[in-house]
Amino acid sequence: MKRLRLFVATVIIAAATACNFTEEVYLNDDGSGKLSINFDANELMAMAGSLDSLKQEKAMDSTIVFKDLLEEKKDSIAQLPSEEQAKLKKLEAFSMHIVMKPEEQKMQFEMFSEFKNVNEVNDAFNAFQNVSALGPSPMGGNQAPPMPVQDPTTQVNYTFSGNQFSRSTTIINQELFQKSLDSLAGAEMFLSSSTYTFKYHFPRRVKNVNVEGATFSMDGKTMIYEVSFLDMMKMPESINLEVELED
Repeated sequence: MKRLRLFVATVIIAAATACNFTEEVYLNDDGSGKLSINFDANELMAMAGSLDSLKQEKAMDSTIVFKDLLEEKKDSIAQLPSEEQAKLKKLEAFSMHIVMKPEEQKMQFEMFSEFKNVNEVNDAFNAFQNVSALGPSPMGGNQAPPMPVQDPTTQVNYTFSGNQFSRSTTIINQELFQKSLDSLAGAEMFLSSSTYTFKYHFPRRVKNVNVEGATFSMDGKTMIYEVSFLDMMKMPESINLEVELED
């Protein structure tokens, strides 16, 4: 649980500073693969001189399996409304790897899941955001219910069939989405240098992609595309990826 408290504290601090995410997908020909979302918090470690909650932490390299954590907290989760229980249940497919080395000013979080079909991880980014709901409750006590799960404002959909891969985002709650934009207003100066990188590994060479500025590995099977994190949060539907692979 200490590892989860560290993650929650870091996410809260990250809301007021630059942050860099990498969404990495490994795809096999049969549609199976692995997805991970990596949060690079090294910059926070460099700033941790005045943050007792971070500078006093010891080095760690560990993994949280959310299926096990949800089982551990099942009694308190049972106190939540059924719709919030369902949202937390979506974390079952994921695990989180935490690496922290204070002496090297290194802190990284990777949430990952293996899948048989890429559409199984459509809720990955929302799930990443909802991890904090399993952290320490402001009500205190070991049996206090988890914090409320944030209602999603967008839905990411992945598809992979034949030679075609796509990643698209849809705003599913316009009112909540507008509120989230309003909450970003005060942090735009800090987030202006933040990035979100898509790093996709395909089973065959990439033939065409619908975005400009993407780069590729020497064998043409890995695509890397970096966007402004702020732009992605403000205009999520404008960042859709369509990739055509060679036969």
